[in-house]
Amino acid sequence: MTVHRPADRAAAIGDTHTSLRERVYVELRERIIEAEYPAGTRLVEREIADELRVSRVPVREAMQRLESEGFLSVQPRRGSVVADFGPEEAAYLFDVRENLEGLAARLAARHADPARLRDLERLLARARRAAESGRLREAVSLNADFHRRIVELSGNPLLVDLMAPLDSRLRRLFRLTSAQSDGEPMCGAHERLYEAVRDGDEDAAETLARAHVADTRASTARLLSAPSGTPHGTSDGTPDAETHRGTDGKTDGKTDAG
Repeated sequence: MTVHRPADRAAAIGDTHTSLRERVYVELRERIIEAEYPAGTRLVEREIADELRVSRVPVREAMQRLESEGFLSVQPRRGSVVADFGPEEAAYLFDVRENLEGLAARLAARHADPARLRDLERLLARARRAAESGRLREAVSLNADFHRRIVELSGNPLLVDLMAPLDSRLRRLFRLTSAQSDGEPMCGAHERLYEAVRDGDEDAAETLARAHVADTRASTARLLSAPSGTPHGTSDGTPDAETHRGTDGKTDGKTDAG
């Protein structure tokens, strides 16, 4: 499978002050989130190490971490494969999100300061412009940032830590469904939630956050369950690519459209 990415991401992972282990992890995670590695793609440790110009140790550690976070699964006779993200996985995520994001919104309404509220308002304005201009991928990314900012505004470091592992899964889910999503209704829901947080209305903020997660859950379930819709592994309507790599790192070009 040929993977296209910005030139700066093709540079050696070692050419950075960030820890090598963390840098490799982030790079592989972003490739999965952005569907550069679609669901079903087999990852070969040696090939990735050669491409990133690092040893196999940080690649192995990154893949183990991604497996623990649900991005990869280990299959018999295939090794590490990018995990699917279907209706069942989405349901697990929404079960947790509805409760934690409701709490985060309540606490944000209690603790948010004017400076951070202005930052949040600017983010919403950017998301609105992107949605109205048809730049849905950008709008979806900004709307995912909105959820993260609300958690940060809660002022509760434990809640921030609990939500951090969910952020990447949420971004992947939004990315998978972005081609069929309408960004404007999401912007409207976020703007109403922002107003409740700005006004310090804790009850309204929690109610709106929970309702928004429930609405998103219903629409996402329809998208992921639609038999004629976009496959889970991509966001542009193309089939999931099942890439078979041998020990030499080469592929046989096989694509599993099923």
